[in-house]
Amino acid sequence: MKIVVINGPNLNLLGIREPHIYGTLTLKDIETQLQQKFSQVAFEFFQSNCEGDLVTALQNAATAHGIVLNAGAYTHTSYAIRDAIAAITTPVIEVHLSNTHAREGFRHISVIAPVCKGIIAGFGAASYELAVWWFINYSKQSV
Repeated sequence: MKIVVINGPNLNLLGIREPHIYGTLTLKDIETQLQQKFSQVAFEFFQSNCEGDLVTALQNAATAHGIVLNAGAYTHTSYAIRDAIAAITTPVIEVHLSNTHAREGFRHISVIAPVCKGIIAGFGAASYELAVWWFINYSKQSV
């Protein structure tokens, strides 16, 4: 099983960026935890601060079993990312470290949510684990 984990802008700064909101784990820490917890999964990890790179990564992941996507602030603004998700058949789960609905109003709206299989938010690094867990246990039944 191949799962692609795609991270958007500023997630390369995890561990130092607003740790009171995003925690102290780095993106590399999260990747390592996923690999250790789910050794049966072939992971591919990608991070970019650039919208077009994220679109290309989604298109390139079209043959994966699933995609875990933390689009960062592009969640609320990027119709290009939304269209890229809609254009592929691979299920995408939107994840967020923080509870976006408990934050600023502009973070309450996700333009990508309607084309994602589901959303997991507010559980820190465990948000990623929950998404992978779903792909392993339920995606074949529910997709």
